[in-house]
Amino acid sequence: MNDYVKYGLIGALVVVLILMWRRGLLKQLGDYVVETREELKKCTWPSVHELKGSTVAVMITLALLGAFTVGVDVVVSYVIRFILG
Repeated sequence: MNDYVKYGLIGALVVVLILMWRRGLLKQLGDYVVETREELKKCTWPSVHELKGSTVAVMITLALLGAFTVGVDVVVSYVIRFILG
């Protein structure tokens, strides 16, 4: 990129930030971040053991769903090949 493009992008970013500040959007964004942090402090996070168990359960479920999808695909393709000859 040449310097004019870089300066143009920086200028556009400054204009956007000024417009957001004038409309109060930066304050709203800051309030949102503060409120989100407060809410996340109230959450209970799983222990490492619980997380490992959940991960294994998800992996097994995905493997079963994948096997089911492949099985249905094979059966449907055989039926379509039989019908079309």
